[in-house]
Amino acid sequence: MRTGEPLPPVEDVLAALATGLWRWDNRAGLVTFDVEAARLIGMPSPDGKPVTLTEAGVRSRFHPVDWNEIDGIVQLAVAEGTVAEARLRIMDEQGHVIRTVRSRSKPFVHGDAPGSYELIGTLQEVTEPPPEAASRTPVTGDWRRSREAFLLDAGRALAEAGSTAEVLRVAAGLSMPGFSPSGLAVFGVAGDRLTVIGHHGQQDGDEGPFTDMDLATDYPAAEVVRHGRAVYLSSPEEYRNRYPAAWPLAARFDRQSWAFLPLVVAGRTIGAWMAGFDYRVSFTPDERSVLTTVARMLAQALSRAVVAESERELTDGLQKSMLPTLGPQIPGMAIAARYVPTGGGLQVGGDWYDMIPLPSGRIALVIGDVQGHDVRAAGLMGQLRIALRAYASEGHRPDAVLSRASRFLHGIGDTARDTDPADPRFATCLYVEADPATGILEMARAGHPDPAIRMADGTVLMRPTAGGLPLGIDPDADYPTTRLVLEPGETLLLCTDGLIETGGHDLDTGWARVRTTLESAAAEKLEELADALVQAVHGPSSHHTTGPLADRREDDIALLLLRRTTPATVPLTARRTAMTIAQAEPERIAAARQQLRELLHDWADEDQVDSAVLLISEMVTNVLVHTDGDALMVAEVTGGGEGPRRMRVEVADASDDLPHKRRPGELASSGRGLVLMELLAQRWGVDPRGEGKSIWFELYEPSDSPDDPEAGAGPVSRETAPPGP
Repeated sequence: MRTGEPLPPVEDVLAALATGLWRWDNRAGLVTFDVEAARLIGMPSPDGKPVTLTEAGVRSRFHPVDWNEIDGIVQLAVAEGTVAEARLRIMDEQGHVIRTVRSRSKPFVHGDAPGSYELIGTLQEVTEPPPEAASRTPVTGDWRRSREAFLLDAGRALAEAGSTAEVLRVAAGLSMPGFSPSGLAVFGVAGDRLTVIGHHGQQDGDEGPFTDMDLATDYPAAEVVRHGRAVYLSSPEEYRNRYPAAWPLAARFDRQSWAFLPLVVAGRTIGAWMAGFDYRVSFTPDERSVLTTVARMLAQALSRAVVAESERELTDGLQKSMLPTLGPQIPGMAIAARYVPTGGGLQVGGDWYDMIPLPSGRIALVIGDVQGHDVRAAGLMGQLRIALRAYASEGHRPDAVLSRASRFLHGIGDTARDTDPADPRFATCLYVEADPATGILEMARAGHPDPAIRMADGTVLMRPTAGGLPLGIDPDADYPTTRLVLEPGETLLLCTDGLIETGGHDLDTGWARVRTTLESAAAEKLEELADALVQAVHGPSSHHTTGPLADRREDDIALLLLRRTTPATVPLTARRTAMTIAQAEPERIAAARQQLRELLHDWADEDQVDSAVLLISEMVTNVLVHTDGDALMVAEVTGGGEGPRRMRVEVADASDDLPHKRRPGELASSGRGLVLMELLAQRWGVDPRGEGKSIWFELYEPSDSPDDPEAGAGPVSRETAPPGP
C-alpha cells in the first residue's frame, strides 16, 4: 500500500491478521460471526456472509468446561464495565479439539432492560502455551482444579468462622492459586466514614491514616464503597496517576499492584477489601473472578459474624439482667447455681433460678422453666420472676406464692392468646422456703421435677413432693406444701428438665445419670459439684456459662444446690428420710416404699430390705384405713463403725387408739400387720405420745464376724423388747 492511498476496509485487515469479529445479543439469544470468526469456530460461510447461530448452536462448538467459564467472565465484565477476555477450545462434531482461540469483548449494557447486554468482540487463533506456563492460563485443567479446590477450602473456612477476628484470620491465611497477596485490609463503613476493621501484612499502627477517612476522599477503597465497583491497579504508575492524593499513603508499603473490591451483602455495600501484591499482577479475567468470589464469601462471612456477635452481646445482656447473682453468704448454708443455655438461636430461653431474702429471715429458692426457647419465653420468664419475687417479699407462704403466680401468668396468657391463639405458654416451678437455723424446708411444686438430696454419706434420695398443675394453666389451681428437714452435711438439688432428659434420656434414665454423678463426684466444694453435674451432660462449663460450647444444646439447664453447713449434733454416719402420706394421697405409699429402698441402697441383706418395705406398707396402710389423720414416716440408718448398722423405721399418726394383735383367718383381708412385725422385725414397739402414737421396728445389718452377737439374730417379740427411745 502506497503512502497517501486510502486505508483498506477493517474486515480485510482483520482477515489478514486471522482475526474475526462476533456479536452476542443476550436479549435475542443470538450470536453473529463474520466470515473469519465463523471459520475459526469450525463453521465456514459458504457464501461469504456472516453466520448467525443460537446460543445452543454456539455452545456445541466450544469445550463445555470453557463455555461454563465464559459465563462467569462475562458477568464479571458486565458488573465492572471492563473487557472480557478468555481462551476457548473449539470442538468438531466428533468432540475433538481442533484449535484454541482467544476472545476479547466489550459489554454494552442496555439501560431499558436490567440484566440485558450486548457483547462485541474479536476471535483470534492462538497456539497452546508451553507446559511451564500452563498453571497461569485459564484453559488448563490444573489451573481450574487448583482454583476450585482453593475456593472450596476458602468457602468452608469462612463459613465456619464465628467472629470478626476469626474471619480476618482466615482471610489472612488464604493462599490464592497462582498469585497471593502480601497485604490485606478490610474496610468498614460507619456513617460517612471509612474505617479499618482489620489488616494483615502491615505493622501495627500502619492503619492509622485509614481508620477514620471521609468517604468523599480520593482513595480507592472509598471510591469502591461509593460506587460499588472494583478498582484494579496493576502498577505504581497507574495508582499514582489515578489517585495522586492518596499515593503518598500507599507508596511507603512498596507494593506493585492492588485490588480493591466491594463487600456486598443483599445488594448493599458494607465495606471494601484490599489485596496488595509485592509483584506486578495484570489481573486477568480469571484472577479477577477469583478475587471477586473471595470478596463475596468474605462479605457474607463478615455479615454473619457481625450478626452472631450482636446476638451474643444481646444474650449476655439478657442473661445478666434476668439471671440473679447469688446474694451474700447465708450463715449455716451454702448455695451454688448454674445456667447453661441451649446452643441455638439467641441462647436465651425460659429456664431460670432465683434466691430471694424473705422478711422472716428465711430465704426462698426458686427454679422454673417457661415453655419454649425463644425471645418470648425469655420475656415471660423475666416477668414471672419479678412477680414471684414480689409475692415472696410480701411474706406469703409457698403455696400462696405459686397460686398468685399462676393467676398472673394465666392473665398474661389470655392477652397473648388474643394475638396468637396457637401459642399458649405455661411454666413449671419449684419454690422452696428454707430456714437456715433449723434446716426446715417448705416446698410447693407446680409441674416441676422433684428435688433430690445428697446425704452426708453420699447416698442420693429423690424427694417426691406434693404438687399441682404448671403455672398459667388453671388460675384456681392449688399447690400443697411439703415439709422436710435438711440435715447438716446434706445437699439439696433443684434442677430443670434439661439436666435430666438431654441426650435421649427419659425421666427415669435421666435421674439415674444425675444420681450417679451426685454419688460419685467429689462433694467437698459445692461449686465443683455443680460443674460435675453440668459436665456429665454437656462437657466442661464455667459459672453462668454463656459462650458457645462444643456441642449443640437440646434444652436449657438451670440448677441450684443448697447445702446445710451447720455442725451436726448427731454422727454424720446417720442417714434419715421422712415423708408425710395424707389421707387423700394413698398413691404416695408407693413413693414411701421407694424412699426406703433408696435409703437402704447399700444394705447387705436384700431379704431384710424386702421385709422393711413390706412392713412400711402395712404400717402406713393401717394408719390410712383405721384413722382419720395423715401418716408420718421417718426412717433412719445409724452405726457402721466397729459395730453393725441399725435400721429404724417409725410411722406416727394423731390417733390415740393402739393397735392390737389379731389372729386373722385364711380369707381375712386385714389384721396381719402386727403378726408380720413379730415375724420379720428384730425389735419393734408401739409408743403412745401426747397427741397420737408411733409404731416402730428395727433391723440390724448382718455382720461377717462370727463374734457379732447380732449376726443371725431372729425376731425379738414386743414383750421382750425394750421400750422405744
